[in-house]
This record gives sequence, C-alpha cells and structure tokens, in this order.
Amino acid sequence: MQINFKGLLSRSKGPHKSIMPAAVILFGAIIGGGIAYTFIPPVMSKVPDEARRPLLKQELPLMENKVTTRTDTLPLKKTAALPVTPQIISKTVSVGKGDTLMKVLIRAGANPKESYEAITALSSIFDPRRLKVGQDITLNFTAAVRTAPQEAKQPLRLTSVSLKQDVDRQANVTRSPEDTFKAKETIIPLAKQMVRAQGRIDSSLFLSAAQAGIPTQVTLNLIKMFSYDVDFQREIQTGDSFEVYFEQFTDTNGRPLKTGRIQWASMTLSGDMISLYRFKTKDDGFTDYYNSKGQSVRKTLMRTPVDGARLTSRFGKRKHPVLGYTKMHRGADFGAPRGTPVMAAGNGTIEYAGRNGSFGNYVRIRHNSDYKTAYAHMRNIAKKIRKGSRVKQGQIIGYVGTSGRSTGNHLHYEVLKSGKQINPLSVKLPAGRKLKGKALAAFQAYAKQLDKKVALIPSTTKLAKLD
Repeated sequence: MQINFKGLLSRSKGPHKSIMPAAVILFGAIIGGGIAYTFIPPVMSKVPDEARRPLLKQELPLMENKVTTRTDTLPLKKTAALPVTPQIISKTVSVGKGDTLMKVLIRAGANPKESYEAITALSSIFDPRRLKVGQDITLNFTAAVRTAPQEAKQPLRLTSVSLKQDVDRQANVTRSPEDTFKAKETIIPLAKQMVRAQGRIDSSLFLSAAQAGIPTQVTLNLIKMFSYDVDFQREIQTGDSFEVYFEQFTDTNGRPLKTGRIQWASMTLSGDMISLYRFKTKDDGFTDYYNSKGQSVRKTLMRTPVDGARLTSRFGKRKHPVLGYTKMHRGADFGAPRGTPVMAAGNGTIEYAGRNGSFGNYVRIRHNSDYKTAYAHMRNIAKKIRKGSRVKQGQIIGYVGTSGRSTGNHLHYEVLKSGKQINPLSVKLPAGRKLKGKALAAFQAYAKQLDKKVALIPSTTKLAKLD
C-alpha cells in the first residue's frame, strides 16, 4: 500500500488548514503505534523460553543489589551498651549532737530505703540508740559511672556500714548477693591482766586518781562503790589514800586498750581503812560489793533511777496537769530528755511490763517480800524486759518518754511497801544483803584468796594511759 502524503498536504486548503499539522502528528502516532504492536510482539514470541530466562535471572540480582545498597545507606539506629565502670566510694562520718543513725546515713548519701534496711539488720547486734557523739561510722557505696561523657553518674548504692562499738568490737552490715543486708560482729581478742594502783588524795579523789593514770571509768566506778558509805564532799581530807585492783585488757603488743571490773578497792579515811570485795552469791546469782564483814554496800533501792534528772513533781496532793483538779500524786516525777535510760532501782523480778492505761508504758519490779517499784510514761520498754525476767540494780529497763496520760517527757516513779505507795524521797531504805551461814563462809574464803592475789602484784602510783 502506498500513501501519497504529498497529495494530502497539497489538498489541505481552506478553513481547516490550521489544524493540519496536528492531524498529521496524531495520524503519525497512530500509525507508529500500530506498527510497534504489529511487528515487535511476533519478534519476541519467536525467542525461546530458555533464552529469555537468563535475562530475567540477570535482572533480578540487579534489583536485589539496588535494595541492599539502599538499606546500607539508611541503617537502623542501634543502641549499643556503653561500657560501665563500677566505682567504690568510702565515706566516714561522725555522729553529731542529736543525730540518729538514720540521719547519719542519709547525710552521708544513702537513700532512706537502703538506710532503713541496713539499720534493721544492724539492730540485731547493736542498739542504734547507743550512738555516742563523736563516734565514727564508715559507709561504702558503689556507683556505676558511664564512660561516655554525655552519660550522668548513677545514684550511690549502699553496700556496707561499719562502726566501732568498743576498742575490741566492730559491728558491720554488708549487702549480700541476694541483695539483702546481713550483720556481723567482729571481736578482737584481748589479753586480760590485773592492775594494782594507788594514790594519795591532795585535793579530790577524782583529780588524784587522774594524776595516778587511773582511767576515768575506773575512777567513776570506785566513787560509786564507796558512795553508799562515804560522803565525798565532807569526809575526804588531804592525806587520805586509796588503792584499787582492777582488770585491764591489752592487745598483742601489750598496749592497754580498755579496762574491766574492779575486783577489790580500799580507802583510808582519817586512818580508818575500808575494803570492798566483788563477790557473786551462788544462791541467787547476783554480784555485789561487800565489806570485810559480808555486808553489801548497796542499798536495797535507788532513790533516783534516772541519771541527770530533775525533780518536777513530788509525792502528795497536787493539781493534776491533765485532769485539772486536785488529786493525790502517789509517786515522784523526774524530768529528763526523751530517750534517757531508766534503771531498775534494785535487784528483783519483773512483775509487769507493758501498756497500763493512763500510765502508758509501765514496768513494775518485785524486789523482795516487802518492796516493789513502778516506772510509768516511758517511751518504750527495753528489750528482754518482760514478766518473769530478773534484773539487777542499775540495769536499763526502759527509756524516758510521754506515753499514757502525760503532758511531757518524764518518768513517774513509785515505791510500794506491802502493796501501798510511799514517798520514794523520804522512805528509809533498808540496807543491802548481809551474808550469813554458808554464803558468809564462802565469801570469807574468797576474800582471803583475793587478798593474797593483790599482795603479789606490785602497786604503782603511775599507770600508762589507755591507747
């Protein structure tokens, strides 16, 4: 077929000649498309399948490579673990006035939860209320510090707490692998030796004992021993003398670290010598100081069972501070700071320990068939103080507080004779035990042996100070 394009163009005249170029273009496109559709498919259809498959296999890897390459250029953000360096931090802090163990730990950087757990564990071997001003406490922490500069330090984690209870006792709590705190008490073995020291009183017993190198605690115990029979303000004169035989504990190098109990002591006042022996009676298991005649120097009861207390209310009628009307006050009130230890007024057996109505935390002790003492409004009762337990004079039975019907921290103290309250400040207290029979014979034999032991040790007028 032949198409005369020239003739067609030559006949394009009149009003339609302006659209002829477009028609020509459209016509050419239609013709071209028909040619492509007519001739190309037959050509491809003649290519064998085996020849076409390699082409497809070659195309597929190319597409895969393109996808892989695109993924590599836009990688997913991965969070890699930054290296962690554990850091051990040790701090030593001193107990200040009014501090509790919780305050000390938190001030050092421990969080309240860990502090509470550590103190709870420590309480099994150490009473936190016995902290002393100036006592040092050592805390160890771990902190995970990120090596990357943009990472912040992690919070401190408490791992251990340690404090020295005494020169030979260390209390520790350590975090276990189970993430709990466990307590351990370390005791340093010390050697015991007996020391004999003497001195001449020039001004006061306390000053003369200090000049002789006698430790303060020994001097205080010496004064307490003789205070039942000696008036240290009126009866001590220049030229009087004293001698004391007591326990002293040393380390492996022989350095004296602490003192123990006084086994024997004497005072010579205006030429008269008084000797006291520490002796334990087998029938009741109590230990006391006796003179050479077997008479206990201790009175049956203490008039004031709180050290450093002030008398705030006497025995007798008074206007009740809470109820507002006049009422008989059948005891003596001693004001003291909250937590001040309350001591048993004498040896005896606990008859009542617990809450007792308006008395709050209350303890009553039976001392013998005639006398009892009662202690009320305490903050809390000491551990192991329960009905039926035995206590010694001076043993801590509770702590001053304001429980029950009370307006402030104080101890309400009663003395009962044959079940009736009497004035604890004016009652004539009976003397301590006087040994008789087998008990007296055992004491006399012991006193002779002790006299020989004292004589064998040379007396010194100047002791080495405790390390």
